[in-house]
Amino acid sequence: MSTEMLKQERDPEPFISGNSRLHRATVDLLGQAGIRINGNNPWDMQLKRPGVPERAFSQGNLGLGEAYVDGAWDAEALDEFFARLLGTRLTNDIQPLRLLGHALMARYLNRQNIKRAKKVGEVHYDLGNDFYTSMLDSRLTYTCGYWETATNLEEAQEAKLDLICRKLQLKPGMRVLDIGCGWGSFMSYAAQHYGVQAVGVSISKEQVAWAKQRYEGLPLEFRLQDYREVDERFDAIVSIGMFEHVGRKNYRTYMEMAHRCLNQGGLFLLHTIGKNQRKSVPDPWIDKYIFPNGDLPSVGQIGDALDDLFVVEDLHNFGADYDKTLMAWHANFEAAWPRFEKSLGTRFYRMWRYYLLSCAGAFRARDIQLWQWVLSKEGVRDGYHRERI
Repeated sequence: MSTEMLKQERDPEPFISGNSRLHRATVDLLGQAGIRINGNNPWDMQLKRPGVPERAFSQGNLGLGEAYVDGAWDAEALDEFFARLLGTRLTNDIQPLRLLGHALMARYLNRQNIKRAKKVGEVHYDLGNDFYTSMLDSRLTYTCGYWETATNLEEAQEAKLDLICRKLQLKPGMRVLDIGCGWGSFMSYAAQHYGVQAVGVSISKEQVAWAKQRYEGLPLEFRLQDYREVDERFDAIVSIGMFEHVGRKNYRTYMEMAHRCLNQGGLFLLHTIGKNQRKSVPDPWIDKYIFPNGDLPSVGQIGDALDDLFVVEDLHNFGADYDKTLMAWHANFEAAWPRFEKSLGTRFYRMWRYYLLSCAGAFRARDIQLWQWVLSKEGVRDGYHRERI
């Protein structure tokens, strides 16, 4: 047995740095979440190298995430590690000075203007259709599934698509706009099952090219176009998992565009991840490595944006279902990883695992939410019939 192994056997907390104050703070914070350093539970934090507490306290989740990708720490059940940690809400009080610039940019700059908005398409959605085909359902639905009666990912995504169609009260011959259409999962389902025509806009060239080829025989039009450039009328509008990229400086512009394009009597369904706090800033690790310039809205921010434009007919929160969806994506990702290991490498594997499982933990802790808003321009006469199952 090596000297290092003997040292670790004597010391239950190896690789703790010399900063005793940070060491105590780390142990205390994790302890309140039921997490131990180098403990025996699958959600316990296993330290592999020194310096992790310093990186976490000086840079928040950016430092913690980068340390994970570097291999400095691990957790067998990373999803439950985050569910427990975020469930304490104690991490809300960690506001590193080194991230002050990030917070100020998110608050005062328009990081999602037309020029910058394309970055997330290039960095995230254009990773490759083969990669996403291996992780998602058969329609490549890259948003939260609806698990009310579903037993697997395919059923959950189809249930979500059908729920949206029913909430929008779609009828044959209607013309629908899909803002941020992805790979066309909603448009194809609505055309095949409800007989609608649809126009979808996306900033991902890979998504648009794939959807055009796959759904060539359906009455669907896919455009590589920014939502701000759309100026025509539709019977219904849907946006599924795109509003997270709009940014707080553009929420009102977005709602004005939807109001301008929606026919009288039509419905607009907004499906978006949301945050619990109006004044919080985008997660720095997610912003840097996964969704550049992303910005989760709060209920209040959405309410401000639609003021005097729309009547809220329904607000449905099924954020807990995103935990199940992300865990299903992670299982598919792990199963398919041998096909991509050589081309994408170990660091990408750890980055993607951190992304999927930390987000699953955040939804499990109810730290973030998933909302479907149904909006009308002047209110549905005699009331809107609410759909759930």
